[in-house]
Amino acid sequence: MRLWSLHPKYLDRQGLLACWREALLAQKVLMGATRGYRNHPQLSRFRSQPDPLAAIAGYLHCLADEAERRGYRFNRSKIFNGQEDEKISVNRGQLSYEWTRLKAKIQPRDPDWYQQLTSTELPDPHPSFKIVEGGIEAWEKNWN
Repeated sequence: MRLWSLHPKYLDRQGLLACWREALLAQKVLMGATRGYRNHPQLSRFRSQPDPLAAIAGYLHCLADEAERRGYRFNRSKIFNGQEDEKISVNRGQLSYEWTRLKAKIQPRDPDWYQQLTSTELPDPHPSFKIVEGGIEAWEKNWN
């Protein structure tokens, strides 16, 4: 499961679709509707919010917004009602780490998309997140 801290505008088609599916899975996990992935480290940042389901709903809505911008139609009826307005903190080091990781994934599978990314040094965060100073998140270190 990869719930990118990066703005979804940087994800290629395959990455955007995968993130949508994985965020829907995360929503199911947070609802207690699955047996798997319950202890996945990336879910800790959503669980730490006052309303975890609203936080993941906000994350999903932003993915759907990006999909619509590109002419795709993600089924918003799959998103739990509610949307958190409070932003989740993400360390600058985490964003940089994910940026490097995303570019490494995209370069071989979509070289044209990769070329569009090369002029960006540090990407914008996903609209659900706000950047704070710090290194790679502890949940990332524990996962790899």
